[in-house]
Amino acid sequence: MKDFYFFSDFLNRGVYFPSGQRIGRISDLVAIREEPYPMVIGMVIRSKGKKFYLPWEKIGQIEPRILLNEDRLPALPSPLPEKESVFLREEVMDKQIVDTYGAKVVRVNDLHFLRVNSHLRLVHVDVGFRGLMRRVGWERVVDRLLQWLFSYVLPNQFISWKYVQLLSGSDLLHLSVSQKKLSHLHPADLADIMEELSSRERSAIFHALDTETAAEALEEIDPKIQKSLIEEIPVEKASDIVEEMSPSEAADLLADLPEERAKEILEGMEKEKAEDLRELLIHSEETAGGLMTTAYLSLPPEVTVETAISRLKAEAPNLDIMDYIFVVDEEEELRGVVSIRDLLTAHSHQTLSEISPSRVVSVKPDADQKEVVDAFAKYGFRALPVVDEGGHLKGVIGFRSVLDVLAPDAG
Repeated sequence: MKDFYFFSDFLNRGVYFPSGQRIGRISDLVAIREEPYPMVIGMVIRSKGKKFYLPWEKIGQIEPRILLNEDRLPALPSPLPEKESVFLREEVMDKQIVDTYGAKVVRVNDLHFLRVNSHLRLVHVDVGFRGLMRRVGWERVVDRLLQWLFSYVLPNQFISWKYVQLLSGSDLLHLSVSQKKLSHLHPADLADIMEELSSRERSAIFHALDTETAAEALEEIDPKIQKSLIEEIPVEKASDIVEEMSPSEAADLLADLPEERAKEILEGMEKEKAEDLRELLIHSEETAGGLMTTAYLSLPPEVTVETAISRLKAEAPNLDIMDYIFVVDEEEELRGVVSIRDLLTAHSHQTLSEISPSRVVSVKPDADQKEVVDAFAKYGFRALPVVDEGGHLKGVIGFRSVLDVLAPDAG
């Protein structure tokens, strides 16, 4: 008996009684959801235009013929498998899946099983051309042809099942259980994957993500898709997700929504964060005010370097701007900017006012994008403060926002 099999080894094969009488042909294999590798628990047999389920324990052998272990079928039809099962042909074969290791959407051409004791475990999906040729019965012919013409062996393209996220059938209902696979992806990769999917598949994934992962992915997704995703979820969840987003990204999203929907989302958020977003929404997207974020760290001049570093570490998860600390007085007037390099090379007892440069470069909220880009290019900044006519700090523009202006389609 072989140690491994493919789904194509089973599909449409005959199933027989030990006496040799044929019962029917295999229409599907059924596996139970187990981590990390599902176990095959039965077959769907097609006979005389009807289908019935045959548990794996009724199978006596699978080579050279698939034989039952007795010369009769159960008196009563076997019940269909429980909810935690997967019909492999119906839900996996020829379907799109997410390869969470390679961060891409691929199509399944075959399935690879490993024999463990008397059972089969689903260990890989085959997404390569070789799997497709095996399915149609041309694998050996293509192998010989390629070997003869080019001395080339067609490789297997396997993806371990533990990196597979299904997008079809009943698995759409199980995404909340397995979404941990998706949450390990970089947000930009997850966004790229979601943009490739149908609206139904995209919506199912988005609903299953935890709030933080959904917010990170939403920041990377095309604005039109952003809008559709946030409009179709309950307002409460939308508020939670927008609250987790970068303020500048959240403001851009809210600006694209219908006014009533944006208002409902803001009303469901924490008061302070909602006020920050309302202030950002005042400004045109084509100005410095429209590019800035309010997620930065500002501290009084008398704070010591040691305290500033501690505050930066504590607040880092909620900051968009990590390269600088902005020094402000009691009136929120900008007095200086301290870089991370300044902090790390200063003595711990020194104050921010002692190590901040005397000259501060900034722009006004109504400055156009060209003025902002020119300032970044001239001074080599990684972030640029935005102040009003009175010199009060209103926000900070990060380098990424400038990149979005220079190359809006780069993402």
